[in-house]
Formats: sequence, C-alpha cells, structure tokens
Amino acid sequence: MTIKVLVVDDDTLVRAGLRMMIETQDDLAVAGEASNGDEAVALARDLEPDVVLMDIRMPGMDGIEATRQITSAQLFDDGPEPPRVVILTTFEIDQYVYEAVRAGASGFLLKRTPPEDLLASIRIIAQGDALLSPSVTHRLMREFARATTVGGQPTDVTNRDLSRLTSREREVLIHIGHGLANREIAQELNLGESTVKTHVKRILMKLELRDRVHAVVYAYETGLLARRTRND
Repeated sequence: MTIKVLVVDDDTLVRAGLRMMIETQDDLAVAGEASNGDEAVALARDLEPDVVLMDIRMPGMDGIEATRQITSAQLFDDGPEPPRVVILTTFEIDQYVYEAVRAGASGFLLKRTPPEDLLASIRIIAQGDALLSPSVTHRLMREFARATTVGGQPTDVTNRDLSRLTSREREVLIHIGHGLANREIAQELNLGESTVKTHVKRILMKLELRDRVHAVVYAYETGLLARRTRND
C-alpha cells in the first residue's frame, strides 16, 4: 500500500527536496504540494493524503492553524479519517511544540533531521503511531507542566472521564505522560511489553485519543500527573 504525502512549505526548494526524497521510495508518493496553510487545507480535503509534512512559518494561514483545520473531523464530513500531520521546522522552540500538539499534530521533526529518519517517520505516523524526538518530548512535558496547572489545579480539563480506565490503565497513562516507552513501562510495572501495548491501545480507545502524543496532553490537561505528584 502506497503512503500518500502532502508536502507543505512556502520555500520552493524545500518542497522540491522533500519531493525528490519521498519519490525515491517505492512505498511513498507525493500526493501534492502547498505553499501556505490555505492551500494545505484545501488539498488535504481534495487529495485525502495519509500524512501531511507541515511547515510552521508561512504567509497567510500558518502551519499551526492549518494543522488544526486538517485534523478536524468536520473537514471530511464523515468521510475518511483525517490525515496525520508531522510538523517540520527549523526552530526547536517550546511554544511551537506545545501549540502544534494542541492543534492535533502527531509528530514534530526538525528540518535538519537525516533523510532516512524523516522517511522512517512518515511510515511510523502513517501506521497510526505518534512521533516526537526525545528532546522535543521533554520540552513538551515541561511546557504542559507550566501551562496547564495554576495553584495545583488543571486549567483545561477535557470532558473525557478518567473513570473509564482501570487502575492499571491509569498507571500506564501516568508513565506515558512522563515520556516512558512501552519497554520502560513494562520494566517499571513488571509486565510484558505486549501487555503494555494492549493497555496503551485500550487507553487510546476509551479516551478517544488519536495517539500517544495526545495521551501525554490528556494526562497533563486532566491534572492526573499533578495529582500523582502530590500523592507521592
């Protein structure tokens, strides 16, 4: 199955480079190119790509707002599932990480990422997984720890209910929120890695979360991590 990619960047040379890189792969294809956010939203609706490589700084609608609209189910009117968005930027800045994930992005990579890693990331995202580099994950967690809690109370609690989770699933979610991989969670909880994977799938399904990145967001927004810290 060929993975269709929409390339979004206001730099013609960057788009050309990404297209050449992607089209060297038998399982990847460039569905289209956009030079700004407005074009990206329109092409995402018309072309139905699997993955969108999204620049942040562009004239007119920027990549954050374009991501928000593209990942919105309303854009596709009960049609296919919205595409996954990978943010590509030159700048590793906390504000961008935070806003991109809040907008619905499933990955965040620097433009200096080696070609082989970028191509592998497209495949990871297309399979439904989330992807953040370790440095970006730590920045994201610090930003949420600072921005979502005031006086020990969550400032933006979602309407999804933590009571849907078992006690074990809550434990796993807490570890996800702290940035642990499945293997590390398995070691912490003395579980098999396949068991942890099952718990993660159930957590995402019960809480209606798109992927692991948004599970981190949820853990912070509900105050789950803050409550665990105070209890400890």
